[in-house]
Amino acid sequence: MSHTDVASQVVGAPPATVFAALVDADAREQWLPPTGMTGRFAWFDARPGGGYRMVLTYDDRSTSGKSEANTDVVEVRFTAIEAPHRVVEEAEFVSDDPAFAGTMTMTWSLEPDPRGTRVTVTATGVPDGISSADHQQAFASTLGNLAAFLEDNGGA
Repeated sequence: MSHTDVASQVVGAPPATVFAALVDADAREQWLPPTGMTGRFAWFDARPGGGYRMVLTYDDRSTSGKSEANTDVVEVRFTAIEAPHRVVEEAEFVSDDPAFAGTMTMTWSLEPDPRGTRVTVTATGVPDGISSADHQQAFASTLGNLAAFLEDNGGA
């Protein structure tokens, strides 16, 4: 049975700047992979009906991946891109393991906050192979990476 996971963080940049980092391939490639992984896009098309294929590789080569030995591959389709408030994407892991089967919907919501922008990511239909604890750790890392990326690139 799938589940839902949610995480949120305030980042020190206005919603339009955060939104731009959500839909830019170069930016996303830098901040999206959680700590302990690197990522690259095989392709990226930021428009409704477009999407991307991301190959995530674990830095620790002994870590088992969902797709290959130490690699996770995810195919994503953008279902909504509503500047500067929301991005919705449907993700499927490339895996032979039924624990990772199914479509997970990721909704990135942006709300103005006195300190910048509250970024909330909600994942519904999360495959059973991804525990809520692991997802929360990955979300915290990714949101922290986004905040650091925006800070390093003059996002405020």
